[in-house]
Amino acid sequence: MIFMDIQRADENMPQSANWELLGSITFKGGIEGCLAICCTRQCAEAIAANMLALESANELTEENTCDAMGEITNMIMGGLKARILKMVNTLEVSIPSVVRGHELRNTLGDGSEKVSVRVNIDDNYIAELLLMYREKCGQ
Repeated sequence: MIFMDIQRADENMPQSANWELLGSITFKGGIEGCLAICCTRQCAEAIAANMLALESANELTEENTCDAMGEITNMIMGGLKARILKMVNTLEVSIPSVVRGHELRNTLGDGSEKVSVRVNIDDNYIAELLLMYREKCGQ
């Protein structure tokens, strides 16, 4: 849907990045947690421009960029939900939210598991996909 090549980033790539945009969606049921996509403003604008078939990111509004990142987050969560639903029995998903800022971080607290995958987008941008979850209390 974004018409960009996405590949897992090289393991030797530096781990610190100044993420300026965080799209996230929470879930609860058999497990609870959050799926997040972190990227730079330039990366988010490139994704949004491609999704909206714009010639240039200069044509975007901040709202367009945030809406596109929320939609991408929602689509990835939908794919993840379809894959794990049989294992966790139930999974309710929130609407996505998008936050802009500097050096954004996301945490679920003690007892949580974190899966992080850094991706290279069109050999121009780096983004990080994060899945943070924990077993539901009392299970």
